[in-house]
Amino acid sequence: MVSDGQTIAGGEWYPPGSSGRVIATLVSYPDGISAVSAEGTRLSSGAFAGLSISARVGDIPRRINFADGSLFETADNAAIDAFLKNAGRRHAGWVHLLEEFHPRIFVFAALVILLAIGIYRYALPLLVEIAVLVTPPVVPQMMSSGTLNTLDTTVLSVSDVPQARQTEITERFMRIAGATKEGAAGYVLNFRDGGAIGPNAFALPDGNIVITDQLIELADGDDEMISGVLAHEIGHVEYKHSLRQLYRAAGMAALVMLTAGDVGSGVEDIMTQGGGLLALSYSRSAESQADRRSVELMRASGMDPLAIARFFEELEDRLGDHSGTSMLSTHPGTPERRQAIIDYAKSLEGR
Repeated sequence: MVSDGQTIAGGEWYPPGSSGRVIATLVSYPDGISAVSAEGTRLSSGAFAGLSISARVGDIPRRINFADGSLFETADNAAIDAFLKNAGRRHAGWVHLLEEFHPRIFVFAALVILLAIGIYRYALPLLVEIAVLVTPPVVPQMMSSGTLNTLDTTVLSVSDVPQARQTEITERFMRIAGATKEGAAGYVLNFRDGGAIGPNAFALPDGNIVITDQLIELADGDDEMISGVLAHEIGHVEYKHSLRQLYRAAGMAALVMLTAGDVGSGVEDIMTQGGGLLALSYSRSAESQADRRSVELMRASGMDPLAIARFFEELEDRLGDHSGTSMLSTHPGTPERRQAIIDYAKSLEGR
């Protein structure tokens, strides 16, 4: 009788070689394990060591095979696991253990990471270049307008540089801009009090260039030094560095959305507000490229091509910027850049 043993689990019993089922209970007795009918009849019995118990695979019903060929099947996996644990036998097969650890999730995550790296390393640069090529002029104009408005309401303020002084600087700026492919009409110089930005200049994607009062003060009357810095910023516009930086940031935001879900209006905010802010943080290669362009434009305009090198020397001497990083965001180190400019100017001599 069932009352003489310990109930393990309820299920169904199948006779040897038959698909006919009988509602039964798996019961543990002192002399072995039995499948017992609802009436209390032992349908099949066997020693525990002689039973074949299927390993757990998710929620698939477990099968207990008796030596006589009969089969007991139960969906109560937890009960079978508990019984096997108490009996000292491993209760879960390796497949179930893998399922518990969700290996597919780890494999999928690894594939997603590899795909993201591939996109970032190979696809994103190509897409950025394509985007730059097909960008209509109205897009940089919109980005620059939104960025300058944002900076004017948060960081920048009205310039205190006298109008006559602004005119002098602007005239030299136009000489340099006239040596570019776009010509002087493609650029606009904006004077601002830099506030927390300090002595700096930066270019917006549409050719608007901002110079701060603090940079003019730092130059201490050296107009060619100022012109060299502005020529550097013109180089950023010519090579579309800020536009590339912007598309790269937007592409990264899109990549995050693809791998981590919706990140809200991040891409839209970057497109409309972030151009100028991103322009303050170019890569080392972009900075070096703009430095070389400054040397070229200054030579073409009849000015000292080493003027921007003097600017970096001024940073070293007056502001103590002798480190491997510059005060100008993530620009290359000031001593390193100054020497690279001198070397490039020498290489152009005699051409």
